[in-house]
Amino acid sequence: MSNLMYNKMWHQTQEALNSLLDKEFQKMSEPQANKVLVFQMLATFYINYVQIFRNMENVYDQIVHPQKRMLIRKVLDGVMGRILELKNEMVELEMTEFHYFDDILQDLKLSPQQLDVPIPRYFLKERLEVIKGREKILARILTECGLNLPVKYAAKSIALEEAVKLIQIAERARQGRLRALFMKQIFLQECRAKEMKLLGHRLLDTKLAALQIQKVWRGFHQCKKTVKEREEEMVFLGMKPSPLFNEVSDAIVQSKQVTNLRDEVQLKHEQDYQEALVNIKEDLKMLEGPDIKEHLQDQIRQWFIECRNLTGTFPDYPNEEDGGSALIFSNKTPEQVMGDIIATQEEEEKLKKKKKKEDKENKGKKGKKEKKEKKEKKVSLKEKAMKDEDEEWKMSPSLFLQLMEEGNSLYKDIWLNKDESWNFPQDYDPELIKEEKRKELEMEIRVQVDELMRQELKNLKLAVNREMEIPPRQKKGKKEQTIVFPREVFGNPRVALVSLHIRALWGISYLSFNNGTIESLYQELVEKGLLIQALKVNLSDYIGEYSYLGTTLRQVAIEPMPSLLDVRQLITLYGILPLGSAEVHERAPLVKSLLLAGPSGVGKKMLVHAICTETGANLFNLSALNIAGKYPGKTGLQMMIHLVFKVARQLQPSVVWIQDTEKTFYKKVPQAEKRFEPKRLKRYLPKLLKLLKPDDRILIVGTTHRPFDAELQPFCRVYQKIILVPRPDYASRYGKFHEVLWKEIILRNGGKLTNSLNISCLSKVTDGFTQGQIVQVIKDVLTERRLRQQAHKPLTAIEFITMMTNMNPVYREEEESFKNWYAKTPLGKKRVLSLTVGNKEKEKDKGKKGKRGKKKK
Repeated sequence: MSNLMYNKMWHQTQEALNSLLDKEFQKMSEPQANKVLVFQMLATFYINYVQIFRNMENVYDQIVHPQKRMLIRKVLDGVMGRILELKNEMVELEMTEFHYFDDILQDLKLSPQQLDVPIPRYFLKERLEVIKGREKILARILTECGLNLPVKYAAKSIALEEAVKLIQIAERARQGRLRALFMKQIFLQECRAKEMKLLGHRLLDTKLAALQIQKVWRGFHQCKKTVKEREEEMVFLGMKPSPLFNEVSDAIVQSKQVTNLRDEVQLKHEQDYQEALVNIKEDLKMLEGPDIKEHLQDQIRQWFIECRNLTGTFPDYPNEEDGGSALIFSNKTPEQVMGDIIATQEEEEKLKKKKKKEDKENKGKKGKKEKKEKKEKKVSLKEKAMKDEDEEWKMSPSLFLQLMEEGNSLYKDIWLNKDESWNFPQDYDPELIKEEKRKELEMEIRVQVDELMRQELKNLKLAVNREMEIPPRQKKGKKEQTIVFPREVFGNPRVALVSLHIRALWGISYLSFNNGTIESLYQELVEKGLLIQALKVNLSDYIGEYSYLGTTLRQVAIEPMPSLLDVRQLITLYGILPLGSAEVHERAPLVKSLLLAGPSGVGKKMLVHAICTETGANLFNLSALNIAGKYPGKTGLQMMIHLVFKVARQLQPSVVWIQDTEKTFYKKVPQAEKRFEPKRLKRYLPKLLKLLKPDDRILIVGTTHRPFDAELQPFCRVYQKIILVPRPDYASRYGKFHEVLWKEIILRNGGKLTNSLNISCLSKVTDGFTQGQIVQVIKDVLTERRLRQQAHKPLTAIEFITMMTNMNPVYREEEESFKNWYAKTPLGKKRVLSLTVGNKEKEKDKGKKGKRGKKKK
């Protein structure tokens, strides 16, 4: 698409955002008590913001104008943060992480796939060089340590006699197959010879032979034609995709080439813009700098003279910390400044007179006032209690609405009606740069002018007023404090004199005193296996479908299991978006830790690696089995945690992964695992969470397939968000035109879909099996030999089903045990309580209606 098209898309998106902000401000001012209406309002805003976010992200990725992209980025971060705030509001309202919007989607005429929150592409684009450099360093360290070598399977040694016997068996089998093939050819040749003797007179009739050939050919041709017509009819009716459905069209290839060209133009324009910032500022400094300096000096001198004329003395010059002369002349004329000075003096005199009168009047009335205050407090407490009982729902204040409003107002002021007919290539606008740089230049020159004018004011005071300059008292220097480093850190107690500003660094690292650099710490963690290489897995590879029965089941008071698409959305909202954007992480509802609970094989490990891939984050592995035997003892454990979180802070974003996290919180450690000390981190994890601040883009992710083995209270204290990862439902396993498990994984492994392969049957039979099991079965079936045979022997469902018989599915009882465990978590308890209260209120309403009906009779 052209620049004009993307500009048009941007203007449309900004208009939609403007109208949505107006609606939200109107609804915010109207408090509501009905939770159903509140949820519908929040859900509508959430869906609309997601659509705006999708369009804005696409615009930001493709627009090449550098100054427009800065404004779009600001609005994009605001929309992203607002989506997270609305999600948090819905969770607190409904007491559940999963929501279903079937009726709202129907009203807005949107498909469920449009609910999928996109991942901004700038997360990786703008840090591509850093990520590639870090990957090279990691690969180099792994190769040096010998950890990146391919796995070599050890050959099993056998006796010479057994080896000879195996070779003989294989050779005899080969000779037998060749002999059988040779005998078959001889037998067929003899059969043909017999037929020639019996039917020799008929073979001489060429007309009969031609007729026989025609009959066979016409039957074969008509059969092919019928099959083709049937397939065309199925495509026409929409019951089957077209043959070119899975092929990449020329238009898509061309669009990819255009996007690559636009990326190159973006980089070029950004470089030109950065150079223009420096060049234009230097030009302004040369041309307009002396005039600005002279104007500021004249303005300040006039202020000196007018203050002298009004008050009789020269004023005190404002300190540099307070802003200097900018504090006096904040877009004001000298007359306005003098008026402000006179007004402040008059107000001070009035306040002094009032205080004197109040002191005289209030001497004998203190006791009465105290009694009145006590009574008022009691009344106010009662009123507050009454208000709390009848309190209506109000949305918590937003930190992103103001950001979006600022971006929207800048768009209206600068870009809404701007004529850009001269800027066809969409390069930077020099006039906008000049406006910004003039303000910066004025601030820089003002600092220099303030120093000169302070000296000039001192000279004026000495010359005119003959006031002796009182030298300012020198502040006593702060004594350097002694810091005693603990024995646990260095092994021996050391005492060092460190000033207060260096003492602040104690929270960062004690290794900085030992000349430990980030590079050396990074290498140490890689060598110890605590910092590992994340697998290249995108979140879109986690294939799943929307839950179409969620709303229906909740209406019947049944809590449904979440769908795979719901899990993918939560990973995006709680993991990827905050880690990818620093501004969103600082202002949005803070999520420090995340727990993925579900049966083995449902893709928990894949989701952890997807978070790292989509955000370019480092992956630290603090699993119980991984840290066993490393950094032994209490001091060693403290040192390990300190190293991990120091490197994670310096090289953020970072993900700290604790696999099989139930082992860290075991109710009772099994006898076989006691030597690994799985509960080493249990005491330190809550303390680490308290130390994490909004500036630290660090996410602790735990995965577990047996959460029932862990102590519930400490488990839930550590993990702020708990997500149940389910087995795939029928909609995720089978689908006609969407990416679904069986179809997509077979195609990715080189398989071909034909009419002989009944995917619907496969999806039905494999109910209860996990994604990992399905992937394993497909890999086992589609060997190299089987892939070569597809041309004359197409795939069938029975091949996959026979392989499935060796695996155990996830039964209903196991799924129910996960649901029962989740109901015991804090959010699960609140959900159950809200449902029970809601049912009681419904029963009361029904009872009241019944009584009213009887009275009427």
